[in-house]
Amino acid sequence: MNEKNIDWRDLHLFLAVAREGGLSPAAKVSGSSPATLGRRMLALERTMGRDLFVRHDRGYELTADARDLLIKLTDIESLIRQATTPIDKQPMPVVKVSAGSWTTLHLLKRIDQITGTPADIKLRFIAAENILDIPHREVVIGFRNSRPTDPNLAGRKMSRVEFAPYATPEAPEQWIKVIADTPSALWVDRMIGNDAIHQVNAPRNSLDLALLGKGIALLPTFIGDTEPTLDRVGETIAELAHDQWIVTHHEDRHLPEVRRAIDRMYHALERL
Repeated sequence: MNEKNIDWRDLHLFLAVAREGGLSPAAKVSGSSPATLGRRMLALERTMGRDLFVRHDRGYELTADARDLLIKLTDIESLIRQATTPIDKQPMPVVKVSAGSWTTLHLLKRIDQITGTPADIKLRFIAAENILDIPHREVVIGFRNSRPTDPNLAGRKMSRVEFAPYATPEAPEQWIKVIADTPSALWVDRMIGNDAIHQVNAPRNSLDLALLGKGIALLPTFIGDTEPTLDRVGETIAELAHDQWIVTHHEDRHLPEVRRAIDRMYHALERL
């Protein structure tokens, strides 16, 4: 990469395309035409000597190099904003985020990466299996299992989520059952009925019991695979696999604190 040949304005345009997921939506926020954006992204790729996008009919999908570039530029953008904003005008904005138990757990383990170092946003996590109302601002950001259909909402597609059974080597071959209205809990209920060694009402507690060697827990692979004392004791459950979307109101997604939170959470989850 020849750094002297980089047009720094192209990096600003890259942020728009990366965040909006395509040329047309990026044109609306950047003030450049889709054709101009397409040319500038191609020029940036040539200058950097790497592919940044997978181009298809439904938009511009980020490559691994592009995801790394996105998070680095977001951090630089944050530092520039802090350096150029008067100290007395730098409030710490609070961003309310709703997610299921597992996504919340994963994000909390990476809280410093998301809030920034030093922190430039505050996150208020609301762990809930039910869907909270984004249009009426119950939360600002929500994680969903499907693309939002409300025209007032904007979504960014995340990694695909899969589930598999996990247990310690010495655990009995009996299931830990979660009493909840979630697809994974309902699947276990269909498979074993009342034949469970333990029952809990909070999904997180099934992980706690599995770590204690008390039975088999059905967990997202992004949780189970990170626990060194747990082994997969079966195949992934195909019918439970689903895409994950990070969703916000279209009027809020351009707020600096919301944009930073989305970019950083996206990066944290894409590294699963």
